[in-house]
Amino acid sequence: MIIKKYLAKTEKEAIEMAKEELGSGAIVMNIKTVAPKGLAKLFVKGKVEVTAALDETPPSYTEPSKPAEKPAERPMERMGEKSEREPMAAIPPIPAAPQSRPQKESGEEASLADRLSKLQTLLEKQMQSEKQQEKKAELPPAPQPEKEQEEEKIRVCKELIHEQLLQNEVEKEIADTIMEEVNRSLPMNAALDQILASVYQKIILMMGQPYLIDVQPAARTKFVFFLGSTGVGKTTTIAKIASKLKLEENADIALVTADTYRIAAVEQLKTYANILSVPLKVIYSPGELGELMEELSQYDICLVDTAGRSHKNKEQINDIRELLEQVPIAERQVYLVLNAGTKYSDLKEIAKVYSRLTDFSIIFTKLDETSSAGAMLNMRVQTKCPLSYVTWGQNVPDDIGEINAQKVAKKLLGGDAKHSA
Repeated sequence: MIIKKYLAKTEKEAIEMAKEELGSGAIVMNIKTVAPKGLAKLFVKGKVEVTAALDETPPSYTEPSKPAEKPAERPMERMGEKSEREPMAAIPPIPAAPQSRPQKESGEEASLADRLSKLQTLLEKQMQSEKQQEKKAELPPAPQPEKEQEEEKIRVCKELIHEQLLQNEVEKEIADTIMEEVNRSLPMNAALDQILASVYQKIILMMGQPYLIDVQPAARTKFVFFLGSTGVGKTTTIAKIASKLKLEENADIALVTADTYRIAAVEQLKTYANILSVPLKVIYSPGELGELMEELSQYDICLVDTAGRSHKNKEQINDIRELLEQVPIAERQVYLVLNAGTKYSDLKEIAKVYSRLTDFSIIFTKLDETSSAGAMLNMRVQTKCPLSYVTWGQNVPDDIGEINAQKVAKKLLGGDAKHSA
């Protein structure tokens, strides 16, 4: 793994320097403003420091019981591009989509020591507890050489990190893989800060960059579908995304809803459409979307709200398949909306069923209703699908953002990250 820092007058210049040296596969780890010290701050403007990383070796995690598969289609092709697939045996970081932007850290994330202070405290308590137990023993313990004491401290540190990942519901196989790769990449006598930093960086690389809706002008209308079970927050999520596309990106958008089964679902989306002054079309059967294609072709992006379907109901899933088939693969983008508080075993089953219909990116909703972030890392590794947006709360359009791999890593290691965006 290569980690370098770049100092420039602006954030954009620093990121360009990182890309020129490390290539497009580089991932931004941290962004901070460096202010001049002393009297110089009265005459010299501050600079921006960007920390970037490049993983030189592909992750080694593979599913133990799943045979190698043919390359899977890469989800959500842009207009005019052919579908591609990622290797199923590895977990490469998803390349940044054109619209992905480096995410700025808040003041509370100024240093890695601050992010991981909780783990260091746990380590100190653990070592102190062991010393107290030794004092209570009837026979005094034989003195250990300094080298053995240091090795024991490192061993306890790694065990605490592993336990912290498991407590945040990271799958044991994934946690084991992270620690094994850290052991291979660091010397046996690595310092505590090095171990924590290596784990932190490995999680960020495994999470990858968010894959978002491309707002660049295209020759044909892009149809963005939102799939998921009833009650996961698809309609509210669509309203938040529509607001940002319309108000922040000035995109020409239209809304379509096929959710005519849930009471007041159409009225809810119609209210948002009126506020944003965008058209809303209601369809009662999959074929009606095909009939509207020509009328909707005048818009840049069409957001399609589907009815909540049980992943266990084959007939309902077939309705979703028929709706998707109304739009060519090259002109559609699909998001699977998942509740972050759902059991991981259920999340896997839902993703497995929908993967038989189409490729997709994942949106996690209701982050404010769960204290664990492990499911996000698990689903990224398990499905090989890109993560995209996360939402929390009901405020439109504020409670939504791009998934922030740095905050997810911080939370998994015991830091206090309120949201992962």
